[in-house]
Amino acid sequence: MLGLSLVSLAQGGETMRFVHAPPEVSGDQRASYFWELLAAALESNRHVYGDYEIASYPVPMSHARTIAEMEAGGQGRVNIFVPGTNPDLETRLLPVRIPIDKGLLGYRLFLIMPETQARLDTVRDVGSLRQFTVGQGEPWADARILDANGFKLVLANGYVGLFKMLDARRFDLLSRGIDEIWSEWQLHKAHIPSVQIERTLILHYPMPRYYFVPRTAQGERMAQRIEDGLHRLSRSGEFDRRYLVYKRSVLGDLDLGGRRVLHIPNPFFVPSIPYSDRRWWDDLSSELRGPKRKSPAGAAADTSSPRSR
Repeated sequence: MLGLSLVSLAQGGETMRFVHAPPEVSGDQRASYFWELLAAALESNRHVYGDYEIASYPVPMSHARTIAEMEAGGQGRVNIFVPGTNPDLETRLLPVRIPIDKGLLGYRLFLIMPETQARLDTVRDVGSLRQFTVGQGEPWADARILDANGFKLVLANGYVGLFKMLDARRFDLLSRGIDEIWSEWQLHKAHIPSVQIERTLILHYPMPRYYFVPRTAQGERMAQRIEDGLHRLSRSGEFDRRYLVYKRSVLGDLDLGGRRVLHIPNPFFVPSIPYSDRRWWDDLSSELRGPKRKSPAGAAADTSSPRSR
């Protein structure tokens, strides 16, 4: 995987280095697509900007520590990050305002314990969903969005602790991006066997992923190169090709047909790319129109033989 190894294309001259944090949990491959896309973008303009390296820092970092390291300038440590955007982060770090996940992160599914599903089957609107407690990481952008929309939150400092809290019934719902939840369920069901993916709802708010780099002179050069490369990939059709492969890999086992989509606003986000520009946004219309499966993957009905990737 490009996200787990060094990619060096040295041909002389100064090499532009991109160093990202490894996942907090061993075996978590959720970010691999973003580092592979980054490599493709950098390769597309290597003749203009020169050589590059992509490396994984050897020590895992929390969300908060990654931001702190990058605010310090990213000297010899982490200097690129791919979270969902928010105004505070865009002030502290330099965003490349292109939604590299086409907004998928803003479509939220829930990890739950089995006894919660029957109560969720009756939810028809946002008001009813607000009666459930939601686990969130304290520094996450989602926490601010849900809090602004009147949800009851239970906050944790670390990512791993949230799964333990769900198992202990400290809250009802662990909200995860639609492009994250299957791999996370697969990763955590070994030590939380009864955890399942809620099977009737999608919560949606606008929150794309951006590449972020330090607010330094070098960071500005990195951002310029990344943006140029992403536009080159878009014009050639390579961006869409990679995105569709990625979307099939993360959504292929999920049961999305017939789900109720509940929309809430994100008061902290103003898109720099309008939603009318369909090159950069996905509304999941084809997936949501699909038929409901008889045995929802990830739910209690059938978790014995998920397809391998």
